[in-house]
Amino acid sequence: MAGITGLENIKLIVSDMDGTLLNSEGKVSDSFFSLFDKLQSRGVQFVAASGRQYYSIIDKLEPIWEHIGVIAENGGIARRMNEELVLVTLEPKLVRELIRTIRKIPDCDMVLCAKKQAYVESTSQDFLNFFSEYYVRYQRVKDLTQVTNDDFFKIAIYNAKGTEENVYPRVKHLEGDLQVKVSGEYWLDLSHLDANKGHALGIVQDKLNITPQETLVLGDYNNDLEMMRQSNFSFAMENAHPNVKKAASYRTKSNDEYGVEHVLEQVLEAIEN
Repeated sequence: MAGITGLENIKLIVSDMDGTLLNSEGKVSDSFFSLFDKLQSRGVQFVAASGRQYYSIIDKLEPIWEHIGVIAENGGIARRMNEELVLVTLEPKLVRELIRTIRKIPDCDMVLCAKKQAYVESTSQDFLNFFSEYYVRYQRVKDLTQVTNDDFFKIAIYNAKGTEENVYPRVKHLEGDLQVKVSGEYWLDLSHLDANKGHALGIVQDKLNITPQETLVLGDYNNDLEMMRQSNFSFAMENAHPNVKKAASYRTKSNDEYGVEHVLEQVLEAIEN
């Protein structure tokens, strides 16, 4: 990373959560919070951008959540200091059609991701235990097609054998009408075409009057690709998907080796010098 020109001009740092800021145990390091305080005191702003539920993100970043921006549900919603900047939803009729389609895919569970909370109809306790790491507010229902009175961001599909091989081929035909994103090893998301981290980040950048030359982005999976195009300083984690490593301008250490913190330290050093 030595020799990167322009880090001293960074005004906005955007980080994915799982596989990036969070380690393999789903935790944020104490050193991140310390670096955040130092960078904030020097005018650098921070945005957490994730496929996670909004409430899950602020739970992980509870000490600082009132001072950061949050892009949640892969760009379905973005908030900053209690101001809603982005809300991109799916039509309820389309949601019901997608639920019926997904039910035909073997060995899958799904989450209906909405503004008030998430909804699941699965009876698998193993899935519910796994899923609760990502969704703090949720309700179990008998039939997802009967859920009403909420704004729907996406449907997250879970397959324990891997979604890239076992789910994506069965929903690939929806591309062009929807965002079809393999967002993790076990997850695939179906959402509105405008619901991606890059679209949401562009709106946040406009709101803050911050350019791609002043933005640094860190990520590890395919749902991070669009937001990397919004930055001149895009970093792939060492544990990143090959697509992300190819797209990113730079690379850092893995999420278990404090890769995000390593980059933040370089930004802080560049600003101070």
